[in-house]
Amino acid sequence: MSISKKNVVVIGSGFAGLSAATHLAHAGYQVTLLEKNDTPGGRARQFESEGFVFDMGPSWYWMPDVFETYFGYFGKKVSDYYDLKRLSPSYTVVFGENDFMEIPANLEEFKGLLESLEPGVGPKLDEFLKQAAYKYKVGIEDLVYKPSRSLTEFTSPKLLIDVVRMDVFQSMSKHVRKFFKHEKIIRLMEFPVLFLGGTADNIPALYSLMNYADIALGTWYPMGGMFKIVEGMISLAEEKGVKFRLGAEVDHINVTNGIARNVVLKNGEKIETDILVAGADYHHVESVLLAPEYRNYDANYWDKRVMAPSSLLFYLGVDKKIENVTHHCLFFDEQMGPHADAIYTHPRWPERPLFYLSAASKTDPSVAPEGMENLVILIPLAPDLEDGEEVREKYYHMVMDRLEKLTGQEIRSHVIYKRSYAHSDFKADYHAFKGNAYGLANTLLQTAILKPSLKNKKVKNLYYTGQLTVPGPGVPPSLISGHVVAREVVKENKL
Repeated sequence: MSISKKNVVVIGSGFAGLSAATHLAHAGYQVTLLEKNDTPGGRARQFESEGFVFDMGPSWYWMPDVFETYFGYFGKKVSDYYDLKRLSPSYTVVFGENDFMEIPANLEEFKGLLESLEPGVGPKLDEFLKQAAYKYKVGIEDLVYKPSRSLTEFTSPKLLIDVVRMDVFQSMSKHVRKFFKHEKIIRLMEFPVLFLGGTADNIPALYSLMNYADIALGTWYPMGGMFKIVEGMISLAEEKGVKFRLGAEVDHINVTNGIARNVVLKNGEKIETDILVAGADYHHVESVLLAPEYRNYDANYWDKRVMAPSSLLFYLGVDKKIENVTHHCLFFDEQMGPHADAIYTHPRWPERPLFYLSAASKTDPSVAPEGMENLVILIPLAPDLEDGEEVREKYYHMVMDRLEKLTGQEIRSHVIYKRSYAHSDFKADYHAFKGNAYGLANTLLQTAILKPSLKNKKVKNLYYTGQLTVPGPGVPPSLISGHVVAREVVKENKL
């Protein structure tokens, strides 16, 4: 298809929307990016209150090579935009009172730690990481950049051999247990797949590539917060000519003869377009912005999707320094099984939840007043739960009881700023389907061509990007998603 104009409208300024907009502007299209909120970044927004600076969403910086590749595509470097620091320890796992495991950034030290738990495990770790490195190389360099619109993309003999070698049909849980016996090591190796929105029982062993990202490539932090990535991407986008419209929520999309002609904002303003890229919540775009006859999927389809968890978050400003915590802490002092059951099998508020603590002020003095800490606590939850103030408070005190006991100090009485954030906020701010925080779980039946398609089947100039389409949830996949959809646009809409 050839077009005479070249206006692209991108809806949503999360990582995927920013990536798609920048790639398309770089390719010569005139790009306008619309964002419903008053601040850009989607789930990766940042807010400041009483001298405390909080990243609202993503807090882990893994796969640094993906960020370098992103900026490198435009002849830039990550260091042109923000200052990265490798964390050491990478993170701390809390298994119980006086049972803390700091994960060393140094690989030999990490191996020594595992040997202290399970003597003789070193060679098994080497083999596990060798396989994980292979999966990472094939997965990140090849598989995730496929648009997944046809099975023929995956039919080259080499790729079929790779796919078999990559344990696509084995669960992560079984794969890990082939190498490791000690319960703590197993929990450590299974943890990274939680970023993919599922448990190790239902995530393919292909994703041991996440262990390679964790152990070999390390955990990093952009000084100033994760929002520095967003600021860098916006700076680059503007340099390429992307026009930003904040506070510009789309009310509906007008389609005539199978072509999206314009989007109409909530204020009634009409914005003409030749190509439309939806980086907003896929389900919201389909079920609210489009007329029923132009939807790829019906309500029944969406209800059958396995969603990644939602979250209850607490943003806390504390008027003293907190002891016995590092930048990232995973509280595994309760069993995973019952909490996973409450998320995936019998959705409910969990009886004894695991939780995560981020204390960015341990690394970065700029995010809290001197002598104070900014803490973010996250409890993963089933999507679509009722999340009123009473239940939020109950869980606040539940996790604070444990945090104070496990770290041996009074914290609650020192909290001078507190904000909670959960399902209803995800829905209000991002139109998140069922209030999800991460998108679709990366189960085998929701991988590659089995994900919602990045192209609308009935509207020939409408594309989708972000965590509900390929390649999946997470910050690096979202950067890649924007690039993948931009390539498809360029291929099908020659200038």
